[in-house]
Amino acid sequence: MKPPFHTLPHFLHYLESIGELQRIRVEVDPVLEITEIARRSQLEGRPALFFERVKGSPYPLAINIFSSDRRIELALGKHPQQLGEELITFIEKIMPLKPITLVKSRKMVGRFYKARPERIKKAPSQNIVEDPDLNQLPILKCWPGDGGRFITLPQVFTCDPRNGKRNVGMYRLHVFDKSTTGIHWQIQKGGGFHYFQAEKLERPLEVAIAIGTDPAFVLATIAALPEGIDEVMFAGFLRNSRTRMTRAKTLSIDVPAEAEFILEGIVQPEERRNEGPFGDHFGHYSAAAPFPVFHVKAVTHRENPIYAATVVGKPPMEDKFLGDATQQILGPLAKLLQPEVTDLWAYYEAGFHNLLVISVEQRYQKEAMKTALGLLGTQQLALTKVAITVGEHINPRDFDAVLREIRRNFNPHSDFLMLPKVPLDTLDFTSYRMNLGSKMIIDATPKQRVPGRQPKLRITSQKICGLDRRIIETVIKQDTLAVVKVKHEGNKIVDKLVRNPLCRELSIIAAVSEDVDIKSDVDILWGIFTRFDAARDVVFTSSKLVGIDPVHEGILGIDATWKDGYPKPLTMSEKIMRRVDRRWNEYWILGAK
Repeated sequence: MKPPFHTLPHFLHYLESIGELQRIRVEVDPVLEITEIARRSQLEGRPALFFERVKGSPYPLAINIFSSDRRIELALGKHPQQLGEELITFIEKIMPLKPITLVKSRKMVGRFYKARPERIKKAPSQNIVEDPDLNQLPILKCWPGDGGRFITLPQVFTCDPRNGKRNVGMYRLHVFDKSTTGIHWQIQKGGGFHYFQAEKLERPLEVAIAIGTDPAFVLATIAALPEGIDEVMFAGFLRNSRTRMTRAKTLSIDVPAEAEFILEGIVQPEERRNEGPFGDHFGHYSAAAPFPVFHVKAVTHRENPIYAATVVGKPPMEDKFLGDATQQILGPLAKLLQPEVTDLWAYYEAGFHNLLVISVEQRYQKEAMKTALGLLGTQQLALTKVAITVGEHINPRDFDAVLREIRRNFNPHSDFLMLPKVPLDTLDFTSYRMNLGSKMIIDATPKQRVPGRQPKLRITSQKICGLDRRIIETVIKQDTLAVVKVKHEGNKIVDKLVRNPLCRELSIIAAVSEDVDIKSDVDILWGIFTRFDAARDVVFTSSKLVGIDPVHEGILGIDATWKDGYPKPLTMSEKIMRRVDRRWNEYWILGAK
């Protein structure tokens, strides 16, 4: 069976038929062992995994379903970038709306027509109705420092209590007991907004959790859609086939008719409980903090259901492919908001929200800075920590090209903007204050200057290492960025280097900790952008105030070392790694039978 896939089993069967799914028939432990198997499999480029026997549960578990570009494309029936280009082309064509344009674009019109949900009465997801017992599900404990087991691939359905508008989001669920969980509603999330309104009205919020839907539905759920856009309809658009829904058994909201599991319940107003810690996609633990509590009232599921899960952690993990796919589909829509934007890209290596690069066709002086400020106030992009603007012909996904543009075009005096005391991603820990921090913008677009060749960089990695005994290793990227690995006192080392005349030809110097492999581009981006607060950890060769305007000159320095008070980076326990080492061949040999 090929797309459209309406159920998770249909997609898994198709993957298995083409060698993109591996069955593992030996018993495995959902506490840490599955995480380590999935993590190694992801890094080795192995197929999706189907665990037939999970310790303590009667249900099988599927993971790494989306952990390759090929499986994403198979799920959608085409490359996500192609789908994004078709979508923006169609929207541009029909503006203003003309009948002849609709006739010429009838395929895309038909796709929008098929996006409408379909209501059915007899739903496979409700074949069995049970009292809640989450202990029966093969729920993962992902990392040793996690506060417990977490449902990691839930699709959370809520409705705005004022107008009934639906939202479907993906928010981790910390399992407290067989019928209650924490629900991690971060800031700037639709479900959290609905709960905010319910609390204002002093009424409980109905919540339904779907686990194990078709791939298009999962992608629609994690997509950063504009507030008010229905994820159920967007799933139909992605799938090119209507999404089948049904009324919940104990709630007044609709749920996916073909999900594997549905958890039905409520979240009471003004009720909080510590949720976490949890090893998240920034590659560190997010600390325990008070979050709303989900009370499960009923569980429905299919006959012989499959539990779907994912694991996040230090990149690259499965969320790399999910996040990249959704921004390939939706990224072109930024052009509708900001016509001067030619492309943009959020880097999975930095946890997506920590680094955004925007290509801009600059039509007047400093338009790029206006563009960055506009995007930093838009929906999920409002959580961006670092935005870099480059010229219209620069590929924002090519960080080497971005660095070269910084070397050519960035002048700290006129091209740097700090935004302190603003909302920040809930998962960002660098300001020591949840949901608050600072952002910065680097404008590396071409200015009105006479073009010329950049002089060859004279300073070398070896010479930088010789400038301070505390430096372990140095690498220089594109004659622009010097990354220095240090044991401690990163702030003092950065401050010393940016003031050293020998380093004056560099644009940026960043200090990172010993656990960062500076020979790896992925590790460099992770090690820098997840570990600094823009207001506290950024310095320049010189800075002064002119009135209230901060004026900077010289080299931009970043202390991106791990600091006391930061949560620990994610590492697996030695015991689990030895167990997986010992059993590695067993997983695959028995699974191949």
